[in-house]
Amino acid sequence: MKKIAIIYLSFHCEPYIDDVVAAMETVDYPKEDLEFIVVDNPHPQHGLSMPYLEQHVLPKSGLSLPKVTLLPQTENLGFAGGNNVGVRYAIEQNFDYVFFLNNDAYPTQNTFKGLVAAFETDSKIAIAQSLIMLHPERQLINTSGNMIQFCGFGYCRDYRVPLAQRSFRAIEDVPYASGAAFMIPTILCKEFGAWDNDFFLYHEDMEWSLRVKSMGYRVVMVRDSMVYHAYEFARSITKFYWMERNRFGVLLMYLKLPTLVLITPAVVAYELGTYLFALKGGWASEKYKLYDYWRRPENWKMWLGKREKIQKQRSVSDAELTRDWVGYIKFQEARVENPLLSRVVNPVMSAYWWLVKKVLFW
Repeated sequence: MKKIAIIYLSFHCEPYIDDVVAAMETVDYPKEDLEFIVVDNPHPQHGLSMPYLEQHVLPKSGLSLPKVTLLPQTENLGFAGGNNVGVRYAIEQNFDYVFFLNNDAYPTQNTFKGLVAAFETDSKIAIAQSLIMLHPERQLINTSGNMIQFCGFGYCRDYRVPLAQRSFRAIEDVPYASGAAFMIPTILCKEFGAWDNDFFLYHEDMEWSLRVKSMGYRVVMVRDSMVYHAYEFARSITKFYWMERNRFGVLLMYLKLPTLVLITPAVVAYELGTYLFALKGGWASEKYKLYDYWRRPENWKMWLGKREKIQKQRSVSDAELTRDWVGYIKFQEARVENPLLSRVVNPVMSAYWWLVKKVLFW
């Protein structure tokens, strides 16, 4: 069997870890070929979870659980940096695959066998995401693979859609994989790098998916690998600054200059809209923080350096890279739905993107 490093990024994991452990104990994969690697990022209020982990998780190592390895950190490295600690460990220990499991996500019996089987069907699959369901509303989908709106917004596909209403192929190509639960061969981490530490959190899964796609690999969702996720959209929106900063970074890194020119009017229009949205929601200070970030030459230098590297190593066109991007945005909660967005902005932007794609031959 292939050896899998399960990287679990702990950030005040006490509310979830008991359920995570219970779920891990049901996994139908040889325990000797798994390792549960807990990277403990210190929480600003609660500190490290190490005392709890040492008392409640470590004693089960190699018994009801696979081998457990605890990697406490002295500072919060963010989602990207924290997970990369686990990646480095997995590479050093010669694991075949790395599987990333969110702090509040729970594997199921078939999680790992389903993913390994998918990789064995096609060597061009670089990232395989589980079908992620909500918890505790386990009949509802969290994401069947994330969507990309052409101005850099990312959101869950099929969010809160009952699974009974959807029919998936066994392996489906997706715009990008959700970092809540996906697997990648360790050899690709060594060859092309892992998470981009500069993203810190949010859109780092979009960036990694686009990186491997830009080099001709596939990013897929595997129907027969399921994970449950205690996802809350409200917790995501509190990190508004990171979402906004990083979506601009992704566009700058991956789109060629003519494409950037074509989408600029739409990006500017959305920027006005998100500013008003932030003003109404009380997050305008996050917007000012964003503008201050992008006015600094050293930050442009960093992102342009990333862009230069990506553009040199890519092997696919913008037309192919953006083939499954869309022109519309779907809010993830009914309470934040906006009639202006759904009835005016989405149709206009969808038409705009349709026209851009008509001339996108590079």
